[in-house]
Amino acid sequence: MTNDELQMTGTLIPNSSFLIPNLNHLAMIMDGNGRWARQRGLPRLAGHEAGTETVRRVMNYCRDAGIRYLTLYAFSTENWSRPQGEVDGLMALLGAFIRKYEEELMEKQVRLRTIGNRADLSAGLQAEIARVEAATAHFERQVIIALSYSGRNEIARAVRRIAEEVRDGTLAPEAVSEAAIAAHLDAPDVPDPDLIVRTSGEMRVSNFLLWQCAYSEFHITPVLWPDFGEAEFKEALEAFAKRSRRFGGV
Repeated sequence: MTNDELQMTGTLIPNSSFLIPNLNHLAMIMDGNGRWARQRGLPRLAGHEAGTETVRRVMNYCRDAGIRYLTLYAFSTENWSRPQGEVDGLMALLGAFIRKYEEELMEKQVRLRTIGNRADLSAGLQAEIARVEAATAHFERQVIIALSYSGRNEIARAVRRIAEEVRDGTLAPEAVSEAAIAAHLDAPDVPDPDLIVRTSGEMRVSNFLLWQCAYSEFHITPVLWPDFGEAEFKEALEAFAKRSRRFGGV
């Protein structure tokens, strides 16, 4: 069976013949950069920098496994309350990451997208993101970065847009349904995540994809994000393969 045929029927774990059906969208809460740095006596920003290499690895794992959508929780709306030096460093790292891997995204035909309050970002970073998004917009495989994002905020913004349409008479109140709300979210064309992986062992969703995670499977690993590698990726996919997804049915 060819790689194209495998991608049509399921997900292949790297270096394995193990086929994972129905895993189209993987979302990841990238946690533990600060602890990773602290354990090594390094500044927190060093942990974030190491975490960018993990992002690149995971992007490649997903490509090899035939996963079409990868959503990464990079910076929450709550993260703005961190020390200004750390916030500035994170924003600089993000810009550097985009510039460094733009060519690789093009070569590997991966579309870059963001969700969240982009207006919160600097004008320069917004322009950088918009440029790469436009350059990669025609690719099918997608990496979606959640920036200045929270699930509650996303839902609130969607409801606000719906309220404006109702006020303007372009949407009838009785037409406000679950489908209508989903259509007003930040990436309405992206399917809900099949699997959400959280690193560092924390057992919470942290305001991530609250609407979309209604029937997602979760996998928690104690491994800190900079140390997340192929073995942990394979473990997450194998755990997903053992789940019975009934979506409320029998």
